[in-house]
Amino acid sequence: MTIDYKSAGVDVAAGNAAAKAYGPLAKSTQDANVLSGLGGFAAAYRLPQVDNPVLLAATDGVGTKLLLAKEFGVHDTIGIDLVAMVANDLLADGAKPLFFLDYMATDKLDVDLAAAVVAGVAHGCQLAHMSLIGGETAEMPGMYPAGHYDLAGFAVGVASETAILPQHVAAGNVLLGLPSAGVHANGFSLVRKLLRETDLGVKPLGDGRDVAEALLTPTRIYADVMLPLLEQKLIHGAAHITGGGFTDNVPRMLPDDLAAQINAGSWQWPELFQRLQSAGDLSLADMRLTFNLGIGMVLAVAPANVQAIQTQVPDALVLGKVVPRLDADAPVQWQEEA
Repeated sequence: MTIDYKSAGVDVAAGNAAAKAYGPLAKSTQDANVLSGLGGFAAAYRLPQVDNPVLLAATDGVGTKLLLAKEFGVHDTIGIDLVAMVANDLLADGAKPLFFLDYMATDKLDVDLAAAVVAGVAHGCQLAHMSLIGGETAEMPGMYPAGHYDLAGFAVGVASETAILPQHVAAGNVLLGLPSAGVHANGFSLVRKLLRETDLGVKPLGDGRDVAEALLTPTRIYADVMLPLLEQKLIHGAAHITGGGFTDNVPRMLPDDLAAQINAGSWQWPELFQRLQSAGDLSLADMRLTFNLGIGMVLAVAPANVQAIQTQVPDALVLGKVVPRLDADAPVQWQEEA
């Protein structure tokens, strides 16, 4: 009896078929800086003309939102989440996203499923205005349960050294919030537990969507909003509200002697977050540490620039302001409603 690679669980032909399917998807995202057709083992990208250029790199995954995507058979948007996690991080540091590489690992390669995932990655790259220049698909029998896969994404952006954020964040800066598309890709271990153990998913939302459909809404990518603001130098600091919620992410753009004072009544949580809190009987502290609560990016800007920003970004909400930090352990201060 012959024991070959295929009998061991790895189908090289399937891998080649998947790679062939990826080609047009990647090409649809690529700009003139991509050096294609080199036949090498790595992708090449020509560095744009930027004064005092600094490359910024980011990597992330989608977490256990993948399990929800598998459960409901929704694989064509999870790639958008993957791109968003790293593209938004680059934007928050003042960088223009340049290129992206993806990594997909699975127990047994399903070519159609993989192509759907990469189609989402390509769409996310288009939304982020960056080129999908390469990636890797790994078939690893025994490493993952049957039918499961994992994703990771890697991206590089560029900024002038003098424009990297945060810079010049000062007391009196206004905090602006950019609305999220939903839960994005954070807190899903808790979300899935609530779906299993409570009635969270039984009743549709007020807009008619099933809760699972709303939860799988892909992460908003802020490139179209933020790139013009960065070009105009209207932002002093930015915080991408991902894992750790407001509690852990907002302080990352603040000097040690400053705090974010946020008016809790400055926006209303979308219904989905209200339902999550109710289902788990979660405290305000838990919600603020776990979820974005309807705000996916927080900007620190000079008061004189607020009107210009809101003219360009009408859905930007005034959340509060930057203030001196009186308590070293309280970089985020919430003004609760009376």
